[in-house]
Amino acid sequence: MKIVIIGSGVAGLAIGWRLVQAGAQVTVLERGQPGAGATAASAGMIAVTAELADAQVPEIEFAHYSNRLWPDFAAQIEAESGRTIGFSRSGALILAEDAAAVSRLARQQGGVLVDVPQARALAPLLTGDFAGAFWAEHEAHVDSRALGSALATAFRKAGGKLLTNEAVVRIERDGRSPAVRTPFGLYPADRVLLAAGAWSGMIEDTPIAPVKGQMIALAPPPGLALPGPVLWGYGVYAVPRGPHLLVGATVEEAGFNTKPTREGREYLRAHAARLIPASKDWTLADHWAGLRPRSPDGLPLLGPSKIEGLWLAGGQYRNGILFAPAIAQTMCDQLLDRAAPIAAFDPRRFA
Repeated sequence: MKIVIIGSGVAGLAIGWRLVQAGAQVTVLERGQPGAGATAASAGMIAVTAELADAQVPEIEFAHYSNRLWPDFAAQIEAESGRTIGFSRSGALILAEDAAAVSRLARQQGGVLVDVPQARALAPLLTGDFAGAFWAEHEAHVDSRALGSALATAFRKAGGKLLTNEAVVRIERDGRSPAVRTPFGLYPADRVLLAAGAWSGMIEDTPIAPVKGQMIALAPPPGLALPGPVLWGYGVYAVPRGPHLLVGATVEEAGFNTKPTREGREYLRAHAARLIPASKDWTLADHWAGLRPRSPDGLPLLGPSKIEGLWLAGGQYRNGILFAPAIAQTMCDQLLDRAAPIAAFDPRRFA
């Protein structure tokens, strides 16, 4: 089967990689560079507990399934690409600001409540005031920029064709067979998969909208150890990556504007200082923004569209990294007619 994938973020590359391994002929078209969009802009959290406290049941079940796949998924990527991706199951601490927040956290699953001394033993930089914390030891994170590069390498080594700087103009149809038009050529396929993230709706009429998120990277003084676990609290999260602590993220309805703002930077710095008081004196090493793809009901769109031959993999919103291995497997199975769409994620629910 010949499949053309539009978009080389973590979803497009992971699906393409699994399809090539299954014997399909796959071409990925990317308007820029692989993994350079929402994948690179993310903090790389595999946050099966912290991100899904108010999620719907199908999303929670899918998240747990994907979380179980992550260790083997990461190991396979590193083995086949020859690159490290920084996968670390170092846990997450979700802080409670007051007694009411402690009560809410007590109802969560996937971890245990800890008191203030226990939380500070896990992350000594937590010197501010808080009432307790929820310790989710199975939470993980990955270097999302390394992940995008490694997936591109693994996909190519497996036999996939990745064309960069090749923006899709439109999807054409000749009878029942679709073809993808770019300024440089026409790519016929048995099936086309649209996995262009927040930009998917600019190629086809899909109910995916961009949500801007800004993030900063803080550099601590030399010799100061960063926290091991991911930290959540006071409206932000903090993720260690190399010598920096990534702090995110804002949630903004700003269209396709990815320009970082002073207001966003100040918001993140101020809230990071509530989480880790010492960080107010740390150096600002970087500041950027990305666009998350969100659907109207907050659930992903995974499966065939109402258009013959066109399939969708989008709408992951804040969970693109977490969902990556599960999306890769389910979309590979669907595109090869090995599985039916997951009803809650079927794109045709918006038809």
